[in-house]
Amino acid sequence: MRKWMMGVALASAMAGSAWAQGTEIEGVIGSQIEAFKSDNFAEAFEFASPNIRGIFRTPENFGRMVTQGYPMVWRPSEVTYLELREENGSYWQKVQIVDAEGRVHVLDYRMLETEAGWKINGVQLLESVGVSA
Repeated sequence: MRKWMMGVALASAMAGSAWAQGTEIEGVIGSQIEAFKSDNFAEAFEFASPNIRGIFRTPENFGRMVTQGYPMVWRPSEVTYLELREENGSYWQKVQIVDAEGRVHVLDYRMLETEAGWKINGVQLLESVGVSA
């Protein structure tokens, strides 16, 4: 009985830790999207990983990439967080975004934990099922 209780306590602690981690990750993604909505590319750039910041070098370059390549992230009408998963040491947060025209997009955010907290280390646009909201 004692082993079972210790197992339950350990599983609960791990689930709580994963939930907290997921909440932090969702907060980072949500904060970046809010910054995009107000065209605050400097703030949005702060949520990018050092690698992404090195690639784009300035908030203006980063903003241009987002507005041209990921307009659904720049001006979403609805954001829904799906599953968070770990693959080969990387954390991926799947996010469903409905754009201003009602088209549904599913994106996979690669997350990186840094000394400064979670950062976005890349975004992949996944195949949509062609569903409209």
